[in-house]
Amino acid sequence: MPQVSTDSSAAAGTLTALVIEDETTIAEFLRIGLSYEGWDVTVAVDGAAGVRLALREPFDLLILDLMFPDLDGITVCQRLRAAGHDVPIIMLTAKGETADRVAGLDHGADDYLTKPFSFEELLARIRAVRRRRGRAEEPVIFQTAGLALDPETHEARRGDELLDLTPTEFALLEFFLRHPRRAFSRETLFNRVWGFDHVGDTNVVDVHISNLRDKIGDGSKRLIRTIYGVGYSFRPDDDVPPS
Repeated sequence: MPQVSTDSSAAAGTLTALVIEDETTIAEFLRIGLSYEGWDVTVAVDGAAGVRLALREPFDLLILDLMFPDLDGITVCQRLRAAGHDVPIIMLTAKGETADRVAGLDHGADDYLTKPFSFEELLARIRAVRRRRGRAEEPVIFQTAGLALDPETHEARRGDELLDLTPTEFALLEFFLRHPRRAFSRETLFNRVWGFDHVGDTNVVDVHISNLRDKIGDGSKRLIRTIYGVGYSFRPDDDVPPS
């Protein structure tokens, strides 16, 4: 049975992730994002350092870039699997060719994500990999303020009504429900939902939040609050009329 959460800030325990990525912007994007989700994150900047860390310490997840000047991601996978390590591995690459995906999967990666990607997509891949490995936490259905969101079935409801949300609106709502009462800048929301290197302006966040507000039917109070000078916050407990 799925677990019902009325406050998604609770964590079941600290999971550890090793990020092997030589691009500073991407590594920091992953470190900050996973830390938001309660992960303890270690970063290695090249393949050789990543192999040493992975062989020395147990990790619950490994996120691995494909291209490095020393050991590429496929070689890293081979060495870890040859050493008997069964840590779930998600491989990242700017290459989207089928041959690259097949090579990574054939040599020990569990899943493959092509840049650019949104952080919410990465989280979905992590849940899927851990579920396939039998390591997933009990599924959570988020319920608050008359809303219910199921990340596994990708359904959101207000009362008995199934909400017709776009993938972006669903990702925004899921992010807010996972982090209630916290204020996030447009830049943070843009990076988390659209992706760290998505081409566009952060004003797109305002448009999607306006549409999401209409669809979730704030009614007598505004659930997604505008925090002036900061950005937005999901406040299910505040009795604030819509502006």
